[in-house]
Amino acid sequence: MQALITVILPVFLLIAAGWTATRFGLLSAAASEALTKFAQSVAFPCLLFRAVVQLDIGEEFNAPLLLGYYAAASACFVVGMIGARLIFRREWEDCVVVGFCCLFSNTLMLAIPITERAYGHEALASNFAIVAIHAPFCYTLGIVTMELVRARRGRLRPLLLGRHIFRQVVTNPLVIALMLGFVVNLAGLTTPAPVYAAVNMLADAAVPVGLFAVGGVLTQYRLEGDGRLIAMICGITLLLHPSLMWLLGRAADLPSSAFRSAVITAAVAPGVNTYVFANIYGRAKRVAASSVLVTTVGCILTVWFWLSILP
Repeated sequence: MQALITVILPVFLLIAAGWTATRFGLLSAAASEALTKFAQSVAFPCLLFRAVVQLDIGEEFNAPLLLGYYAAASACFVVGMIGARLIFRREWEDCVVVGFCCLFSNTLMLAIPITERAYGHEALASNFAIVAIHAPFCYTLGIVTMELVRARRGRLRPLLLGRHIFRQVVTNPLVIALMLGFVVNLAGLTTPAPVYAAVNMLADAAVPVGLFAVGGVLTQYRLEGDGRLIAMICGITLLLHPSLMWLLGRAADLPSSAFRSAVITAAVAPGVNTYVFANIYGRAKRVAASSVLVTTVGCILTVWFWLSILP
């Protein structure tokens, strides 16, 4: 109960504040979207840049942590995709979107603030290691799978596919910030003090603004049908993913800090990028939007459970 009150509730109270402000007209939907854009394209990139600059890369980027996390995430992608096909008889393009919902955790706006409140800022190093390859890995897996599925009706063009993946990844502000952080870190460069101070101020705004913006964006989503399919996505993202991460983390004997970060990241709801992915291809958009809403609310209880049993 203590974890629910002191760790989880403040995070979701900020989300609720954003939802209330937008729902009752204190902020417009356009303003909430602008805040989301600011958080994803400016504040969180600054947060990631600062984190990577400060990381001990040799210590934090360990293979067991990353292999374990992304093996669990990939397994959930496959389970979600095959489940949507075999159980719900959805078209393959829709199945890929469902799989992406089961793959893409909200690493920034949920996992980082929950981990920080539970274990302190110093516990975030493993979170940042996971985030560093999260968008490139997930988008590459999702796009390649979708293009392979769509190629059933025609000829697969590898060069076009490669350009599409490259464009989606390298134009992502988070990826750009991470690459700049790695350059500064590995080259031993020093960021000018005024620039670093500005980066710090923007980075400090990332979590509260991001959480508030998530609440505003959620007002645009509605629960519309596909209840059983959404329930399957909830089970995979909130229960199966962290369970697999728990087993793989124990098998790899991860240090406690890395183990906690990985399990919590696996246990949070999908991010709004799942809807972005669905919107890119125009498939299963209703399922993606409803899943973000339901899992974001549902993970209040499931994250509480995982926190209660973590070492």
